[in-house]
Amino acid sequence: MNRLLPIIKPFQAFTMNYFKNTTSYIAIIFFAGLLVFSACKKEKGMDNPTASQLSPLLGAAGDVLTLTGDDLANIQTIVFEKDNVPCLFNPTLNTANAVIFRVPDTASGGDQNIVLTNIEGKQVSVQFNVLALPRVTEASNYNFTGGTVLELTGRNFEVANKVVLHGTTDEATILSQSKTKLVIKMPSTNVVRAKLDITNPTGTSVTGQEFVYIPNNFIVFDDDWGKDGAYGIGSIQSWSFSCNPSISTAVAPKAGTAVLRADYTDAGGGLSTFLGCSWTTNNNTFNMVYKMAFITFWARTEAADVDITIVPDNPWKGTDPFGAATGFGSKTVTLEKGKWMYFKIPADFISGDYSRLNFKTTDKAAPKTTIYYDDIILVK
Repeated sequence: MNRLLPIIKPFQAFTMNYFKNTTSYIAIIFFAGLLVFSACKKEKGMDNPTASQLSPLLGAAGDVLTLTGDDLANIQTIVFEKDNVPCLFNPTLNTANAVIFRVPDTASGGDQNIVLTNIEGKQVSVQFNVLALPRVTEASNYNFTGGTVLELTGRNFEVANKVVLHGTTDEATILSQSKTKLVIKMPSTNVVRAKLDITNPTGTSVTGQEFVYIPNNFIVFDDDWGKDGAYGIGSIQSWSFSCNPSISTAVAPKAGTAVLRADYTDAGGGLSTFLGCSWTTNNNTFNMVYKMAFITFWARTEAADVDITIVPDNPWKGTDPFGAATGFGSKTVTLEKGKWMYFKIPADFISGDYSRLNFKTTDKAAPKTTIYYDDIILVK
C-alpha cells in the first residue's frame, strides 16, 4: 500500500482538480444558459406587450393613469388616438408590469384608444374616455356691452354648444369655433359682472375670468370721458398735473373707436380724473355715492416699461368748495412696452373719502412719457 501512495496521491489531486474545474465549467455554462434564456425571453416579451387593466377608465387633462400588464418596460411612445395627441412621459420609470402617465392638456375629448408603442415598434392599445371640459386661458377683452364680439383662447371649444353668463339665463351667440378658439357675441344683461358657463358634450365649466358689463358700471373713459359723474357734474373732468390728456386715434384702440392719450410732461406727473362731488357741501365725496370693488383699465406704452401708481386725491381741508377729501393709499402696476395690458385692481387699497383718482408715473420715469388708456371702468 505504501508503495502505491506516490501513484495514488497525484491521481487523487488530478481527480479533485478535474471535478473542481468541471463543476466550475458546468456552473458557468448553466448560468450562461440562464442569461441566454432570460435574454431570449425578454426579446420575445418585447414583441408582445400586453395590457390587463387601465385605471381609471376616464379622466381629464392632468389626471394620472396607470396601465398594468406584461412586458411593458420598453414602451417608448404613448399617443391619444383622437387627433393623434402625443403624451409626454418618462420611459425610464416603466416596469415590466406597469406604465404611469398623465392625460395630456391637449387631449381631445371623448372615447378613444390610447396607443402604446415599444422600442421594437410593437403596440398595445387600451380604451379611454377623455373628459375635456372647455377651458379659457385668455380673452380678447374682459369688458363688454350687448353685441360685443369676444375671442376666447383655450381648449376643448370645437364642440362647445352653449355659453351663458354665470348665474343668469343670458346667452351669448357662438359665431365660430375650433379646438383652441371660441368667438362669441355677448348679450345685454342686468348684471354688473359675471363669469361664463361654457358647455360641451363633456359638461359645463365656469371660467376663472370675470367679464364686466360696461353700462352697469361707472365709466371714467371708453371712447370719450364718461358722461355721468357723481352728483350730476356731467362728464368726468381732467384735473391733470404735468400731464396733457387728449382723445386720440394714434394707436388702434383695444375696443371702440378712440383711446385716451396721456402725455406726461414730467416724471411723477398725473392723469387726474375728477369723478364728482357735491358742490353745495364739502362733506359729500364720490365714494359716498359709489362703492366700487375694482378699478379696471387697458393701458399701452411704446417707449419703455413704466410704472403706474394709482392714488386718490390728496387730503382737502376746511371749507374747500370742491369737497372734503381724506383719501389715502396707493397701488403700483408695471406696464410693459409695446402691448395692451389689462389691469383689474381691487379697490380696497383706498381708505378715506375721495373724489379724484390719479394715474401717476413714478419719479423714476422718463421726464416725458406717453401712455394710452382705454376703458377705464370703476366696477361695483
